[in-house]
Amino acid sequence: MQMKQLTLFETKHKFNYTLGKNNLTPVEVSFRDIIPEITDTSYLTHSIYYYPAKFIPQVVRFCINEFTQKGDIILDPFAGSGTVGLEALITERNAILLDLNYLLEVIAPIKFYKDQNKIDKTILYKKIEQIKSEKEQFIPDYSNIKYWYPDDFFEVISRYWAGVHKLNDDIYKWIIKASLLRVSKLFSWAEHRTPKLFKSKFKKKYIDDLLKINWQKELDNKLIALSYKYHDSVRELQNKVKNFTNNIEYFAGVDSSKFKLNKNVDALITSPPYLQAQEYIRTAKLDLYWLGYSDKQIKAISKLEIPYRKAERIIHTDTLDNIRKQVSNKKLLNILNSYFDHTIASLENNMSLLKTGGKACIFVGNPKIDGIEIETWRIFYEYFIVRGFKFEIVFDDEIKTRQLFGQRNNKNPNGMKSEYLLILSKE
Repeated sequence: MQMKQLTLFETKHKFNYTLGKNNLTPVEVSFRDIIPEITDTSYLTHSIYYYPAKFIPQVVRFCINEFTQKGDIILDPFAGSGTVGLEALITERNAILLDLNYLLEVIAPIKFYKDQNKIDKTILYKKIEQIKSEKEQFIPDYSNIKYWYPDDFFEVISRYWAGVHKLNDDIYKWIIKASLLRVSKLFSWAEHRTPKLFKSKFKKKYIDDLLKINWQKELDNKLIALSYKYHDSVRELQNKVKNFTNNIEYFAGVDSSKFKLNKNVDALITSPPYLQAQEYIRTAKLDLYWLGYSDKQIKAISKLEIPYRKAERIIHTDTLDNIRKQVSNKKLLNILNSYFDHTIASLENNMSLLKTGGKACIFVGNPKIDGIEIETWRIFYEYFIVRGFKFEIVFDDEIKTRQLFGQRNNKNPNGMKSEYLLILSKE
């Protein structure tokens, strides 16, 4: 495929870049400015499922526009909430998504919904009324499930889930399921504004206040409002992709460092988990239990999350070796070694599928560990540049908005200032 060597964007500011100059100084850019067609990161079905540290669609769209053509195959080995899949779908590219979290197989059917059969709000409302009349309870395979709910809340929510699980497996079920997941978290003692599963003072007060009012009416109204909102999002997506023939494949519950695909791809676009911020299974644990996954299944994938896996090899690059000399805390050093071993293993496994000239677009941050900034993109660059990949460019995208929580014990309270898009090509 013939790749562009020079691109000029006409926006509020002219943006020029040239590939392949081997200049390791990051080029400052605002992807939100250079992709003006996306004005809302939650447009279409992007916002239906909560997922921490979501890949912003402007970055994905930039990579798709610049390095792929209609009909190309894009691979994302850290698919998360499926941002790459949705952007591929609406730009008529094909995509293959991999993720350790089972949540992907629940997100995908609604997020990438292409069926053109009309969705009727009247039918949706009747199905919601059906689950509200359910008498049986669904009890998740989780011994601590009642720890997260007042007894009255649990009784109602567990009946609603029993009703959802009895519905036919269609778009109405998927919409209600997505809505009930939000409601189940909101009406629990689990903090719903931040990643990780924990109780907070804010949430205790929130639930105490709900108990003083007609909380079931509030719950039902929220369920209906969310279901209608998601209905509208899906209808908008249907209109957007009408007559499109491209395909989005997804594989959930898989270790992307070992998963084998039998096809080559035109581009890899991904955002790996951040160092010391990779507990996505823990964040989604309540959701997964309500969705019907077993305790055995969830524990199995939890053990494969990077913070809990031992490094099978020590990755050496100049930058990483220099950082190791500065980290005195053994536990943090183990996390550092595990992160780069397993993250690079996944990237290496999947970047090997790129066609000659195909681009790997890797979006990462530079977090701190023990007070030391980790130039993640530079470590990836140093590793792959001697393994059959050519450096093209690295972009510095300043973070404009961030959600930080003062009550949390955070060694980097101001967060990261920028995220970086590293572009490599297969030689």
